[in-house]
Amino acid sequence: MSAPYERILVIDFETRWDKKDYTLRKLTTEEYIRHEKFKAFGVGYRYYGEDEVTWVSEKDLPEFFDSIPWDTTAVLAHNAQFDVAILSWVYGHTPCFIFDSLSMARALRGLEAGNSLMQLAKEFGLPPKGDAVHSTDGLEFLTPEIEQELSDYCKHDVVLCEEVFNRLYKGAGGKLIYDDREQVYLSDVRASYPKKELKLIDMTLKMFVNPVLQLDSDMLQVALEEEQQKRKSLLAKLNVEEKDLASNDKFAEVLRSMSIKPPTKISVQTGKEAYAFAKNDALFQQLLNSTNEDIASLCQARLAVKSTLERTRAQRFLDISKRGALPVPLNYYGAHTGRWSASKGSGLNLQNLKRGSFLRSSIMAPKDSMLIVCDLSQIEPRILAHLTDDYNMLDIFSRGGDPYAAFGARMFNIPGMTKKTHPELRQSAKSALLGAGYGLGWSAFAAQLLTGFLGAPPLRYIEEDAYKLGVTTEDVYDFLDMEDTKQRLSDIACTCTKKELIIHAVTAKKIIDKYREAAAPVKSFWRWCGDRIDDSLSDDGNDFKQGKVYTYKCLQVQYEKVVLPSGLCLRYPNLRPDKDDKGRLQWVYGEKKKRLYGGKLTENIVQAVARCVMTDGMIRIQKRYSCVLTVHDEVVCVVPKVEEEEAKTWVLAQMTMEPKYLPEIPLNADIDSALRYGDAK
Repeated sequence: MSAPYERILVIDFETRWDKKDYTLRKLTTEEYIRHEKFKAFGVGYRYYGEDEVTWVSEKDLPEFFDSIPWDTTAVLAHNAQFDVAILSWVYGHTPCFIFDSLSMARALRGLEAGNSLMQLAKEFGLPPKGDAVHSTDGLEFLTPEIEQELSDYCKHDVVLCEEVFNRLYKGAGGKLIYDDREQVYLSDVRASYPKKELKLIDMTLKMFVNPVLQLDSDMLQVALEEEQQKRKSLLAKLNVEEKDLASNDKFAEVLRSMSIKPPTKISVQTGKEAYAFAKNDALFQQLLNSTNEDIASLCQARLAVKSTLERTRAQRFLDISKRGALPVPLNYYGAHTGRWSASKGSGLNLQNLKRGSFLRSSIMAPKDSMLIVCDLSQIEPRILAHLTDDYNMLDIFSRGGDPYAAFGARMFNIPGMTKKTHPELRQSAKSALLGAGYGLGWSAFAAQLLTGFLGAPPLRYIEEDAYKLGVTTEDVYDFLDMEDTKQRLSDIACTCTKKELIIHAVTAKKIIDKYREAAAPVKSFWRWCGDRIDDSLSDDGNDFKQGKVYTYKCLQVQYEKVVLPSGLCLRYPNLRPDKDDKGRLQWVYGEKKKRLYGGKLTENIVQAVARCVMTDGMIRIQKRYSCVLTVHDEVVCVVPKVEEEEAKTWVLAQMTMEPKYLPEIPLNADIDSALRYGDAK
């Protein structure tokens, strides 16, 4: 792999800790390293491919790191987010490239496999990770004996890290090869880890170890005070005390005093009836969105008292602002489909900051710079249409305009439909287009609408909606005559009457049926995916041989995996037949017995390919501007203020460039720039 570095430094830090109050279990990585107690006892290192492993003691670390030409030196570590953050924040050096064997293991082995250095060493048949006899718990200074033991332990980890990396990079026994003539490390033809993915690991880690996003501490302080005052005012208005809302039993009593029956559910943990007072409980959501202002206000007050998420996150933001720039804590390949997730133990999930929230607005570009926010438009429906050869849908996207209205016109046979002429039907088409493409059934759709479908406000269809959507009396009778209608209706949590629920559910079914009529190619793809589960992803049923290999467009379906355009895979380990609680046969995989069926495989494939499109654009952008954050299908980059308009045009072009593996796909994106993240639309 030719690269912008001449050598790779494999490192592992050993640091001070105290089980009482100073550990990574009690503090985030950012808090731990920027803490006044932080101290590196030393670092173990060796240059990649060499035999000698060296320990550098605390007092010699600054001189050692200052002696290294970082513009041509890469770093390899296991959990490089930690080690390279120390190198950057404490010693002031950022390597030109970062390798991380932990990130690679997540992508190659899955999220449930266990990817600690100890586990990887064991599974790869390497010498076991050592155990130190003497604990450094609570120690500020080391005796020569303890330091010697710690250094031996650390140096062994350095060796294990390199060996694990070699096996992840190109299989057992492989290694990068140093080319004296080119003075760079090159890979041979056996290299298995995609070059682009290594760049994404480096990009992701630099969002954390080399932070540039600023936080507005004044705004955060004011917002915290306003939130506290708002909570007090709401409690005073309702004439209730905070303790009455914090206790489940007392809150239930308050509801009963207002003639409201407290909603209940069957607890997953105990199997017994419990109050349904959680934010995501369907029945509580319906009270929260009640037309009765007093009930809605009471539930809002309950959430304000019980939910500390926003307050905790705002306080974390404020605390970070006092220590420096905002490190973005993301896990590369944190989800099954390859998308990012919040780093475990980071205390921050930047993937779910609410639009319009003061938290988003508190994030700012550095001095003399602007933030460019580019969001791929309807990327999943576009990829679904391309993979399924849904030419009508592709034509809608190619012509631009409003894809939801255009698809609604096709669904409901109303030529020329617009958001203005048929707002309800357009919204129904939007819900179907975004949610029904993966085999969503009417009961799940109806239930999700009641709590807010895909982030939209909660919605219950009424008779007028049913009429507009063409629901007939015959449809209602047919619906009620279906074998499992009664059971599926009883599974939908609601506060409405039985008649109101039937009207809502039969209308939801009408939308699902309309979608499936209008999206025949998608239904065919579900069946194709179902067939591949039977004859490719699983064994072929003949003496446990591996299933057939199918190549379809940019995908290759093999035994227990789907190879993606990136070169990485969707993995379905231990895929096997199983029976559900009703005795019906189904496919499950992994230790948690996750269910797999045609619609679910379709969803996984589409989201994984969307991630490929997204990351290809990010890699192109990174050549010119720094990508500093990514959220779902959105990328945020920092550009010089004087280049703002030119940069917007260029970034948009990079994100919408047609991938070779999706020929003629019509891509589009929304783009904006602002000083504050929250101001970019």
